[in-house]
Amino acid sequence: MDRSYDIYLVGVGGQGVLTIGEILSEAAFQSGWPVNFYPTKGMAQRGGFFKAQLRLGRETIGPNIPERSADLVIAMERSEALKAIRFLKPGGVFLLWDSVWAPTAVMLGQASYPSLEAVAEQVTKAEGTLLTFHPEQLPPDQGQPGSDNLFVLGVVLAATPLGSILPAQQVEKVIESRWKKGIERNLLAFRAGREATEYPRD
Repeated sequence: MDRSYDIYLVGVGGQGVLTIGEILSEAAFQSGWPVNFYPTKGMAQRGGFFKAQLRLGRETIGPNIPERSADLVIAMERSEALKAIRFLKPGGVFLLWDSVWAPTAVMLGQASYPSLEAVAEQVTKAEGTLLTFHPEQLPPDQGQPGSDNLFVLGVVLAATPLGSILPAQQVEKVIESRWKKGIERNLLAFRAGREATEYPRD
């Protein structure tokens, strides 16, 4: 595999998109990869649009992934996913966590919410591979919902080519060091994501 890999992440505030990027960045750094991580928070704390760009394998690189250049796009919400499709390169993987956070215009009946089929159609036009996962796939944890961002992180390592260059064991070490409490719960969500699918590797 080429020693460079670009990841574009989108979602809304409160979904843990920043956490996914930070964990991947730290795991990549500990694995000896040059890492450049560029989060854009904006109104994320209030549920607004959030994006981040993670560029691996280059000592010096600009912060912006050009359109049609991302090896992997991770979208944590369906309507925001449409904003990120233009960054996916032909042959890249588009991973959608199909959660629904209806914006104000939708709740007021002033706009329609996009269908999953609409996202799939646009990913096909971009010549990418769409992988879709749903909140219902989260494992229960003593009656509480699992951590969706850590579940998605597990899916990323198992269901995309990134798993060929970032060891899952290294990511688990970063998860264990990041939180003093809830380690088992977080690892449960991460491992459940890894078990959700297998990416065919050569």
